[in-house]
Amino acid sequence: MTSQSLKTQLQTLTAAEKGDAIQILTETLSRPSLGITKTPKVMGGDACIANTRLPVWLFISLRQQGATDAELLEAYSHLTAADLVNVWAYVNAHPDEIAIALQEQEAADGAPER
Repeated sequence: MTSQSLKTQLQTLTAAEKGDAIQILTETLSRPSLGITKTPKVMGGDACIANTRLPVWLFISLRQQGATDAELLEAYSHLTAADLVNVWAYVNAHPDEIAIALQEQEAADGAPER
């Protein structure tokens, strides 16, 4: 199935069916193999895109500042759209973890330099 044929099929779904499709995709992507890893000595153990040092919270922060997925993919040209899908799925599956990571980062950013 191509992305275009999937898009065409998705457009024929009702709102409820689209909601079901999103839930199915999120559940599928929320499994441990979704491309998000946590390594104790990498970025303080924060959830990162696999094989990078890019924490999930970074992308939430950038999105909150108004960045679009297209802009993120342009800025991080080595990432794929699937990487961003994995990020958003991880955020949906672990909102409390990401909220805490964002708060910790904001506190660290606001700390005076020594």
